[in-house]
Amino acid sequence: MTDGHEKIVTIFGGSKCDESCVEYGQARLIGGLLAEAGYTICTGGYLGVMEAASRGAREKGGRVLGIVMNQFKAEPNRFLTDKVASAHFYERLQNLIMRSLGFIALRGGMGTVTEVSLVWNKMQTHVIEPRPLVLLGDCWPPLVKSWQEHLYVSDKDVSVLDFAGTPEEAVAIINRKAPYVVL
Repeated sequence: MTDGHEKIVTIFGGSKCDESCVEYGQARLIGGLLAEAGYTICTGGYLGVMEAASRGAREKGGRVLGIVMNQFKAEPNRFLTDKVASAHFYERLQNLIMRSLGFIALRGGMGTVTEVSLVWNKMQTHVIEPRPLVLLGDCWPPLVKSWQEHLYVSDKDVSVLDFAGTPEEAVAIINRKAPYVVL
């Protein structure tokens, strides 16, 4: 779904955080770092982490693609440079996933868990080629460990994930691994 030349990274995370949240600052920094590295930022287009990543990218002169949904009454965030309207959730998720060379997920709610799970499952089942799926923050390791303890999630399944402690580390993983992804 890209033109073959555009490098897109999708950022997932909570919509309910504001500038006072740690994740907002992290997403803003990630957006800026990725824009400086030549990536287009892709988000769900609304508030919270989506706004922060978009803002960070725009502050560095980057392109920001928002995958918005016709069913939502809320206005997309003001930092988007481009919008793609989706009719329903699955179409929106497909647009967020299929355009991207890599993903960074910050702490969020069930929407974020859904996004991470879908990307992860598509890689496990070889629906999409492997690409970096970076889980940023200390919330993810115990959550993934819990999934391994209570669900059928193997060490091999977990091996496709990358964990990062800082925005800089997350972007470094993208820079190291994403250039080798062929869409």
